[in-house]
Amino acid sequence: MGRKATPGLVKRGGIWHIDKRIRGRRICQSTGSAEIAEAERYLARLSEEIRQAEVYGVRPTRTFEQAAAKFVLENRHKRSLDSDIGRLKLLMPWIGHLPLHRLHRGTLEPWIEHRRQEGVSAGTINHGLKVVRRIVNLAASEWVDEYGLTWLQAPPKIKLLPDTDKRRPYPLSWDEQERLFVALPGHLAAMSLFAVNTGCRDSEICGLRWDWEVVIPTLKTSVFIVPGQHVKNADDRLIVLNRTALSVIEQQRGKHETHVFAYRGNPVARMLNSGWKRARCAAGLPQVRVHDLKHTFGRRLRAAGVSFEDRQDLLGHRSGRITTHYSAAELTRLIEAADSVCERESKRPELVVLRRLSVS
Repeated sequence: MGRKATPGLVKRGGIWHIDKRIRGRRICQSTGSAEIAEAERYLARLSEEIRQAEVYGVRPTRTFEQAAAKFVLENRHKRSLDSDIGRLKLLMPWIGHLPLHRLHRGTLEPWIEHRRQEGVSAGTINHGLKVVRRIVNLAASEWVDEYGLTWLQAPPKIKLLPDTDKRRPYPLSWDEQERLFVALPGHLAAMSLFAVNTGCRDSEICGLRWDWEVVIPTLKTSVFIVPGQHVKNADDRLIVLNRTALSVIEQQRGKHETHVFAYRGNPVARMLNSGWKRARCAAGLPQVRVHDLKHTFGRRLRAAGVSFEDRQDLLGHRSGRITTHYSAAELTRLIEAADSVCERESKRPELVVLRRLSVS
C-alpha cells in the first residue's frame, strides 16, 4: 500500500494534480507527473514561488510554452494566427520547456541550425524568430500577473538573420509578358492579365466575388471593393478597372455564380500552381512568380509618370487615406492613371529594368 499523498494533491487519469489554497489563492493545475515524490517537489516549489512573489516581488518561473499558450489565446482574432501556431509548433521541442528568463538568441541557435540543415531560407527562420520576439516583448511589457509583476523583467534581444538571399522583384517587360501569357492555360492567362492591370495579389484575385462589384453609372464602369478581412493589410481594397481589366471582367460574367474567376466550375485556389510553373518554364522565365505581376503594374505606373499617392491607391498599399471613398473626379483620375499602362504605346517610354536573374 502506497504512502498517503500530501494534502492538496489528487491523482486523476494517472497524473497528480494540485487542488489547494496557497496563501489565500486556490491553485488548480497539473503537476505533469505520475510519481508522488516528483509531484510533491513540484507543489513545494510552486508554494515557495508564490511566497517569494508575494513577499519579495520575485517573479514566478514561467516557461516559453506557457507564454506561447497565452499569446495564442489572446490573439484568436489575428488573421495570421494559424501561421504563428505552425511556427510555434516547430519551436516547442527546442525551447518550449525553457524558463522565459533563460530565453535569448543563444538558446535559439540549436533550432536555427536545425532549420538551416533542413534547407529553410533565412526569411522563413526569421518569421519564427519574430514570433518569439513578439512573445517575450509582451511578457516584459503588457502581461501583468496577480502579484502586479510583468511575466519577464526585460525582453532579451533576439536579432534576426541577415536575409541576403531574399528574392528581388522581377517586373516583366512587354515581350516577356506576351511569352508568358501565351504559354499559360486560358483561365490563368485571364487572371494574370487582370493582375498586371490592377496590381492585385494572388489571394485577392482568386477570392474576387461578384457581390464586391460596385457599379458607377456616371462613369459607365465599375470597381470592386475587397473587404479588409480578405486583404493582407486588413484595409478594404479598392480595385480600379482600366479598360483591359474591365474587358477581362466582362468576359468572366456568367461563368460562376459567386466568384469572378473559376476553372471547371470551381473557384481557383491559387495562381501559382503546376500550370503556372510549366508555363513560366516554357516561356523561358523560370524565375517569375505571380507576385511579379503586381510589381510589373507598379513599375509601369511609375514609368508612365503616375504620382506616388495614386500608385499607392491603385496598388492597395496602406496610406492613411480612406481608399474606398472617392469623388467621381478622383475616380476618373485613378482610372486614367490605370489606363496609362493598358498596352505598349510608342508615345510612352519603354520600361527598362536592370536586374540579375534568380531562379527559385
